[in-house]
Amino acid sequence: MRLEVLERWSDRELIAAIADRDGEACTVLYRRHLARVVAYLMRETGDPELAADIAGEVFATVIVAAHRYRPETESSAPWLIGIARNTLAASRRRGRVQAAARRRLQIEPIEFDDDDFAETDAGSVGTSVVKLVEELPANERLAVEARVVHERSYSDIAAQLRCSEMVVRKRVSRGLGRVRRRLEGGR
Repeated sequence: MRLEVLERWSDRELIAAIADRDGEACTVLYRRHLARVVAYLMRETGDPELAADIAGEVFATVIVAAHRYRPETESSAPWLIGIARNTLAASRRRGRVQAAARRRLQIEPIEFDDDDFAETDAGSVGTSVVKLVEELPANERLAVEARVVHERSYSDIAAQLRCSEMVVRKRVSRGLGRVRRRLEGGR
């Protein structure tokens, strides 16, 4: 019922609620703009898997950067596309999200079909995303917070945690995967 009310809110209102740690507002913003963000990333990369990976990072960034949002229009689409552009540029600079690295880490790619892009559904779990991150196993939580919240490089995180960059990448991937599954209503 509350999601129906939130769907009538403007992007500005949703992002203010996300800044106050409202997971349901995040769900509505995600549903509203995921297709647009993925479409942009698909045009830029031509790779559905890479577009999906980076889109996940975009919405993780929204969660931690919502308090910095300064609306210039009623729609947050330009802000989201800006985050997507910056995330993609950073990915390219670091050579991240490569299939070879994923194979070495034995991480299965996320597979999407046309239905996923046509009708996105983050589920009805109203739990705050921040709370979900806090519930991650310690090693994944530390890696996700360092990467997503503090925007640190994998090499910096690896040095702090005294492990390899590949281990950090795996922890971040697993942690974000757990959060995504919980948002989608799974375990």
